[in-house]
Amino acid sequence: MNSYYVAILQGSVLTVGVSLCALLVSIVLGLLGAAAKLSGRPVLVAISTAYTTVIRGVPDLVVMLLVFYGGTIGLNHLLELAGSKKTVDINPFLAGVLTIGFIYGAYMTETFRGAILSIPKGQMEAAWAFGMGRVRAFVRITAPQMVRYALPGFTNNWLVLIKATALVSLIGLKEMTYLSKQASAATRSPFEFFLFTAALFLIYTSISLFVLRKINARYSLGTKRGEL
Repeated sequence: MNSYYVAILQGSVLTVGVSLCALLVSIVLGLLGAAAKLSGRPVLVAISTAYTTVIRGVPDLVVMLLVFYGGTIGLNHLLELAGSKKTVDINPFLAGVLTIGFIYGAYMTETFRGAILSIPKGQMEAAWAFGMGRVRAFVRITAPQMVRYALPGFTNNWLVLIKATALVSLIGLKEMTYLSKQASAATRSPFEFFLFTAALFLIYTSISLFVLRKINARYSLGTKRGEL
């Protein structure tokens, strides 16, 4: 029995890995999406709006299965058209990271867009008047303030993203939810293993919330502190 708990603990490391990698992907896509929405260019605005609208309107599970199974079928079909007899299987870890990152990139897009819009436009105009380029002005003026405004929404997205990693168990990735199901089936004791997994998720989210609150306090110095 103890060996199952050890296996679930080992699987929890993989869960954290998927979460962190997916978070990185979502941040990159969120920044790009927010920049596109605020660019004022009709094509970029239309693409980013379609991205956030579709992704936020389709269940995460459906997107996960489409990427994993649909991606595999699509790649193999392309190889067949190219005359190759090789077949490709998408790595479950890579599929999970990219899919979750792609999904939460849509939520991060709206979080970052709202944070940027909360910064008075006059600050950027003043930076340009002092000769700062757009990139330097963003790094020196916009980004630090954007972090403070974005942290509450970012925190919510991150906590939900951690829990969403349970979906990758459906595509065969042996993270802790997958191993909990295996242990439950083998011992016919689902309650204790799923309760153990739930406790691990609660520990991860609690640690994340504690850290993000400290970061929020740091960026809220000299201002009215927001609560996460």
